[in-house]
Amino acid sequence: MELSVEQAAELRELVNSRDVPADIATRGRIVLWSGEGRRRKDIAELLGVSLPTVDRWKTRYAEHGLAGLEGERPGGAREQVPARVRARMIALTRMTPPDGTGLSHWSTRELAKYLERAENVTVSWHYIARIWREESLKPHRSGTFKISRDPAFAEKVADVIGLYLAPPGGAVVLSIDEKTQVQALDRTQPVLPVAFAASEKRTADYVRHGTTNLFAALSVTTGEVLGECRPTRNGKDFLAFLKKAVKPQAGKDIHVVLDNLSTHTTPEVKEWLAKNPHVHFHFTPVGSSCLNQIEIWFGILTRQSIRRGTFSSVNVLIKQIRDYINSWNTTAKPFTWTATAGEVLAKVRLVATNMKKLVNNNSN
Repeated sequence: MELSVEQAAELRELVNSRDVPADIATRGRIVLWSGEGRRRKDIAELLGVSLPTVDRWKTRYAEHGLAGLEGERPGGAREQVPARVRARMIALTRMTPPDGTGLSHWSTRELAKYLERAENVTVSWHYIARIWREESLKPHRSGTFKISRDPAFAEKVADVIGLYLAPPGGAVVLSIDEKTQVQALDRTQPVLPVAFAASEKRTADYVRHGTTNLFAALSVTTGEVLGECRPTRNGKDFLAFLKKAVKPQAGKDIHVVLDNLSTHTTPEVKEWLAKNPHVHFHFTPVGSSCLNQIEIWFGILTRQSIRRGTFSSVNVLIKQIRDYINSWNTTAKPFTWTATAGEVLAKVRLVATNMKKLVNNNSN
């Protein structure tokens, strides 16, 4: 019997919970141990049950999941949760917890407690977890948003996304930005590396060894990245990197996507652009640098190389970044941009409308 990672975690939660009756915990262990590859004979001996009992609960779990481990009431079928209770539970999950609960979001246990306390409805948190999975409800997750106040928002969105979806023939599209103040963090004690059945472990405290600024250019058509670390970040540094980024593309029209940092529009940069008319700047809307594809790559770099890294000096950090860029470029592929300008603008209008309604409701 094979179990998914999620099923195994769910069963471990069940068998280790103090709120679960002993007989249901035993049934959970039968299924969990079977999924771990133990022989049915060994499971029966360890738990003091018969072989048919082992087979029964494995079958019940395969057919009904956790609900199948609850068994049946003598003399009749197991009582089902009424449809109105299920509907109420789903409705509550999709709303912010009521005032007075002190909760910022629901968990399965807190929702079960609230239903029992406030509405005299008793359901198990296991049942709530199952409904959440069935309905794809994830109240523990949250997102962020920001509505740009750029008066030329629509025009800039159409300009930048147009470059991604239909780049000019024979032209080069570069996405350029800076990742500033990248910290070289070292741990106060040696990192315990990954070992068999044990994850990597690091101390919670750290020592700072300084910072660096990463300038990077992503080729939208190939996915290759050019990167350079500098101790400072100003207009002079940006111009020097820009020249380095466009040099390999001599003789071609070059379109550069970048955000609205003041270092990108210094007099020196404007003067250089006037002397190099084949280089064209395309600015993302104010407050919308997420439209710049290099930001996607910065996120990948942070997750895969920097966040868990341990650096004894800035030079060690810079070397790791260089190694990552070299490794990335060996198998570089362009990002697939699918959102059209119309779709982005429609989503922004929807968020703006909902926010306006919320503000109006709160003011009444």
